[in-house]
Amino acid sequence: MSETRTLQYRIDGPEAGPALILGPSLGTTWHMWDRQIPELSRHWRVIRYDLPGHGGSPAHAAASVGELADRLLATLDELGVDRFGYAGCSIGAAIGADLALRHPQRLGSLALVSASARFGTADSWRQRGVVVRTNGLDAIARTTPERWFTSAFAAAQPAIVDWSVQMVRTTDPGCYIAACEALAAFDVRAALGRIGVPTLVLAGAEDLATPAADARVLVAGIPDARLALVPGGSHLTPVEQPAAVTDLLVRHFSGSWQASEPHTGMTAIPAPAPKPQLTPAAPAGPVAEIAAAQPDPVADVRADLGETGMKVRREVLGDAHVDRAVAGADEFTQDFQDFVTRYAWGEVWTRPGIDRRTRSVVTLTALAARGHLEELAFHTRAALRNGLTPAEIREVLLHTAVYCGVPTANSAFSVAQRVIREETSPQG
Repeated sequence: MSETRTLQYRIDGPEAGPALILGPSLGTTWHMWDRQIPELSRHWRVIRYDLPGHGGSPAHAAASVGELADRLLATLDELGVDRFGYAGCSIGAAIGADLALRHPQRLGSLALVSASARFGTADSWRQRGVVVRTNGLDAIARTTPERWFTSAFAAAQPAIVDWSVQMVRTTDPGCYIAACEALAAFDVRAALGRIGVPTLVLAGAEDLATPAADARVLVAGIPDARLALVPGGSHLTPVEQPAAVTDLLVRHFSGSWQASEPHTGMTAIPAPAPKPQLTPAAPAGPVAEIAAAQPDPVADVRADLGETGMKVRREVLGDAHVDRAVAGADEFTQDFQDFVTRYAWGEVWTRPGIDRRTRSVVTLTALAARGHLEELAFHTRAALRNGLTPAEIREVLLHTAVYCGVPTANSAFSVAQRVIREETSPQG
């Protein structure tokens, strides 16, 4: 099988034991689980893996959480592992949730550590990708301890802090950016009720990245879930509070796996029964029959374009900008907003002839040439999120100066410079 389809892994524990998979957080390697291994490997065949471009894993970026889950399953297929338990931290937890939703027959039990049904906002993840594309990973790496550990732990364990910074610093930037994009698109809030395996939701009591409120949303939505809050733990709880996390994992997986299925030590967990679908009563009379027999194709097309256009509009411009535009619409401007969403974003921006990077180049040039500086500002943000670097935006505006005039480019440079400084400043 092609190496792009599989992940780097390490196995500890008895070969005949039931398989327990441990998934890492963004920016870490399988070593984040080192302090759980001595105890877990007494009971299970523990398989840890690295994300693409992390540790020694080949730098073949994955575009979504679902693609990461598929690569993990391809790896497990090569190892002959059919059913397994799964514990994942942060993006590793997102992979676990995806497995539970799309491949429930493979999963015997689940633990979600430092997890959320939706991690922050799509805008924040895309901006982090912009920062990394512009500045590299060094600035993100230096602020990692603030996100991962409590201040008391960081002060007491400088060697672990240095280790965490080095892990992030040596991650492949392209794969890190792709993981940010995957987290920007990840949202399983509406699907939590379909997770049908016993689930432990484990959260650090002092985690600011995925706070206890996010954990409670998971527990409220997953039918068979329980919550464990770990005192003195922040985002990388398995590293900061290893004994407590190990004990919780042992108790959860020991209790949720019953030794009745040969060779796995697991009982198949039945999928939840589908909820009954309510069928609305059909209106009576010949008029209703005619309406049912003759749907309005124009209305259907408009609805599809509006839905697709809003999705693309949010991906390119960001939720915050689109929310402001939608909230500001009234009876006078609503039709115009719908028009822009359907035709600019639902039709033109989705055409396959050129990619979004190229469309951003064209858009920046056109806006600068016409002097539309307000629109140039938010399309500069969009260009950064579509993968253009500040250096490439500079070249676009220099080229514009030749063909559209120096005063035009001078105004455009001023706007773009301000936006680029805002968007590419490393976040604390």
